[in-house]
Amino acid sequence: MGAPWNFVRYLPLAQRFLRGGRLPALLLAVARKSGRQGRGFSGLKEDLRLLQNLCLAWWRGEYRAIGSQALLAVVAALLYFLTPLDALPDWLPGLGLVDDLAVLAWVLSAWSEELAAFRAWREAQAPEVLAVIERLPEAESLALDQP
Repeated sequence: MGAPWNFVRYLPLAQRFLRGGRLPALLLAVARKSGRQGRGFSGLKEDLRLLQNLCLAWWRGEYRAIGSQALLAVVAALLYFLTPLDALPDWLPGLGLVDDLAVLAWVLSAWSEELAAFRAWREAQAPEVLAVIERLPEAESLALDQP
């Protein structure tokens, strides 16, 4: 199955985010938005957290065993989730997150082997190590890092 039709336009944007060093700000924004979702979206939150943790481990240089295309797809999916005006605008009650869920489901399925390898790596880490690796960056430090 191919990528969702509206998803592919987020790939170049994801590439710019990675090249521009803006991944930490993206992860912080995704955490804020996912925190506002209701309890009915617990599966969405778990999937988002997995993708965030992967990106945090990659950003910190702790986990680099992911292909560049898989990483790009993960970042694009996070950007898609964050964008309020995508295929189905987020403000549509009951429907706004359906396309976000579809994109996340596609990424989780298309890159399942890469994500399984990350899960295995993650399980082999000590909890105190993961706490450091998966800590979200502080918003204040990101503001200082911007040109």
